[in-house]
Amino acid sequence: MKTIDRRRFLQQALVGAGVLAAPWAQPLEMVLGETGKKLSAADRVTLGRTGITATRLAIGSGTRGTYKSSNQTKLGKDKFVGIIRHGFERGITFWDMADNYGSHPLYREALKYIPRDKVVILTKSFTRDAEGMQKDIERFRVELGSDMLDILLLHCLTDDNWTEKMKATMDVVSEAREKGILRAYGVSCHSLGALKAAAGNPWAEVILARINHAGVLMDAAPEAVIPVLRQAYENGKSILGMKIVGEGRLKDQIDLSLNFVLGQGFFDAITVGFESTGELDEMMKKIELVRV
Repeated sequence: MKTIDRRRFLQQALVGAGVLAAPWAQPLEMVLGETGKKLSAADRVTLGRTGITATRLAIGSGTRGTYKSSNQTKLGKDKFVGIIRHGFERGITFWDMADNYGSHPLYREALKYIPRDKVVILTKSFTRDAEGMQKDIERFRVELGSDMLDILLLHCLTDDNWTEKMKATMDVVSEAREKGILRAYGVSCHSLGALKAAAGNPWAEVILARINHAGVLMDAAPEAVIPVLRQAYENGKSILGMKIVGEGRLKDQIDLSLNFVLGQGFFDAITVGFESTGELDEMMKKIELVRV
């Protein structure tokens, strides 16, 4: 059987998926890497204009996360904390959690073994009103055993008009930073309208967006999402990617997804939920194969 190199294989696969043929996509040299720059999951990257430096890969905890539960929390304390500690030993110091996943206690347990000042904590609040947000911020600090939250996101926004309806809530978050409780804030979106609002609104410093080459579990198809995120990036926002593996639906296409996402050139970091140290190790190896 005739063999083909990895670059040609990825090119053929992306063309077959309709990715490279789309007018919104980056040129092939960008998506597959013409310069040959090597990436690492443990690379230190600056998140937009926040001044926060984190690793390119974040250890997430929200695979099928809802109602205070997720695949990660179901692993139990010892197993998931073991994954976090394994990641730290390999240089991964960015943690992605949320109240809705019920994962705060697991990360707090990890902080018994890992110095707080060595990690970046990102968490999310599902609260929509100002009073609830104030309570959430205080509760999160207790649950995590940390006076400081590095990044706080308004979680799972779907309303196109959230920037108007949630002004009072946003003010509470802004005031928390003024008090030194937060370092940065932003949103995670679950609709294209909400994402467009975040891209154009100066308040949102960090945007966590669903993205992969196949459009699985995204706010809209890649051709609709990519231009919005690129504009947000040009507006100075930090763009973080989630659903890279589509909650496992794309586990046999991780190479394609990583090359597509990281090849865009504007994602500061990505978050992935792992259920074993082996999955984490595999992702780190695959990121090292990406060239941008």
